[in-house]
Amino acid sequence: MHSWPIPSVPTVPGDAVPLALHDTADGEPKPVTPGRVATMYVCGITPYDATHLGHAATYLTFDLIHRVLLDNGHEVHYVQNITDVDDPLFERAERDGVDWRELGQSQIDLFRSDMENLSVIPPRDYVGAIESVGEVVEMVGRLLEAGAAYQLDDEYPDIYFDRTATATFGYESNYDEATMAELFAERGGDPDRPGKRDPMDALLWRAEREGEPAWDAPFGRGRPGWHIECSAIAVNRLGTGFDIQGGGSDLAFPHHEFSAAHAEAATGCARMAGHYVHSGMIALDGVKMSKSLGNLVFVSKLVAAGTDPSAIRLGVFAGHYRSDRDWSDEVLAEANERLARWRRAAFAASADSGAGAAQDATVQVIAAIREALSDDLDTPRALAAVDEWADGVLEGRDDSDGREGESGDSGTATRFSGAGADVAAALDALLGVKL
Repeated sequence: MHSWPIPSVPTVPGDAVPLALHDTADGEPKPVTPGRVATMYVCGITPYDATHLGHAATYLTFDLIHRVLLDNGHEVHYVQNITDVDDPLFERAERDGVDWRELGQSQIDLFRSDMENLSVIPPRDYVGAIESVGEVVEMVGRLLEAGAAYQLDDEYPDIYFDRTATATFGYESNYDEATMAELFAERGGDPDRPGKRDPMDALLWRAEREGEPAWDAPFGRGRPGWHIECSAIAVNRLGTGFDIQGGGSDLAFPHHEFSAAHAEAATGCARMAGHYVHSGMIALDGVKMSKSLGNLVFVSKLVAAGTDPSAIRLGVFAGHYRSDRDWSDEVLAEANERLARWRRAAFAASADSGAGAAQDATVQVIAAIREALSDDLDTPRALAAVDEWADGVLEGRDDSDGREGESGDSGTATRFSGAGADVAAALDALLGVKL
């Protein structure tokens, strides 16, 4: 499946800073140490209601990681899935009286458009669950052969993963048994399914039901479970021990825990990924943003109303990626004001670009952005550094000095010169913010 166009990423002057990220499994920040090619897998959407700001915040987090890795000279092999066959998609299609395939395709198209508008660097491999059914069948077969999975003796002979198949189950999320049981039931698990060895064993293959899509397999027609989809797609493209497995914090358990356990049981590797990285949840005016509450803010609607995508990025980056944070009209207004002020400062710095002080300030702010982002993506500190730079440039001037910047585009840095162009290029390359 095709993704979306690759945005232009300028070259940034100065020295890059190696990245350290908080690892959920280890509970602390640690260096990311890829080889020439950095490998990253991020869980994609279930395409029935895309793309709200909660989605956007997650993909913007991993876009920052992508950009820092590029700045450090790494090629990045980024993989993302699309869960284009799953119960929520079927349920929404039935509710709306549309074919589930048409609904899925329309939302995938919208997601691509949103990611392009937000200047998110696309994955190299963008893979639908439907495309990966053969890979899932192969991995389920390996798990059955290894004794890590079992098939129910039932009218519907579903196949389940035995969660005791790996000695380290639970290491990725670090939740206790009671918390895991609660979240398993809340987040797509089926603890009350008769015939399971353990209430928390996860579905690998759902046997065919009337009216549901199904594919042939040696163990009977059916369709993939949720966690095995990501496990198969990631391992088959990145191998085991890849650098970063990512998604929202609500995926730490059960999704990422089981994805890792499936890969580890099927391949014998000790750990599926070097880092497990999770972004926080987004609330609207203090209330958690969720489909069930109907309080979603959609990227497409913000852009259609004239919101600059760079302002959306700045609004999201005003809080740290791991924190649960709020979105509101006030957050957006502050982001718009910040973006306009940075543009005025860049024009003013272009006029002063021959001065040694302007060049020194530019070197310092670019270094400060890099240092902040390398420290577990500390975007509040990065934004504060640019604010300080902008204040210094505009100090003593009428704050309306300099032209108002138009909406950013891929050639934004070329509208400035000297120091202004260098800062604009750094903001574009490292934060995806276009002046």
